[in-house]
Amino acid sequence: LGESAPGSPPPGDDPLARFLFPPDRVMAHASEIGLDDAQRSAIRAEVQKTQPKFLDLQFDIQAEMEKFKNLLQEKRVDEARALGELDRVLALEKEIKRTQLGLLVRIKNTLTPAQQSKLEDLSRPGK
Repeated sequence: LGESAPGSPPPGDDPLARFLFPPDRVMAHASEIGLDDAQRSAIRAEVQKTQPKFLDLQFDIQAEMEKFKNLLQEKRVDEARALGELDRVLALEKEIKRTQLGLLVRIKNTLTPAQQSKLEDLSRPGK
């Protein structure tokens, strides 16, 4: 007990945080990594394209969570309905994560390998 499963990453090793870069981190270090105007524009365009989808998904998941909560508050919970609603909530969560990952991958692909390395260095604790 308490040990990681074989083949699983060590605790605290988040590959998303380690290998991908959120737009605010990239922009915060833009001059340090030598981000050019074309890269800034491309990242800004990706964020602007993705924001409305995130907003829609957030509204959708809030509505589904409200339905789920209402189902669970009943004195006798209809298991099939509750599980169906859970499936809808989980599908929305999956779509949010897919959208987020897609954005982060597109941002990473906008950066040169040298810029990626510099961001990794800047992201290490103590930097």
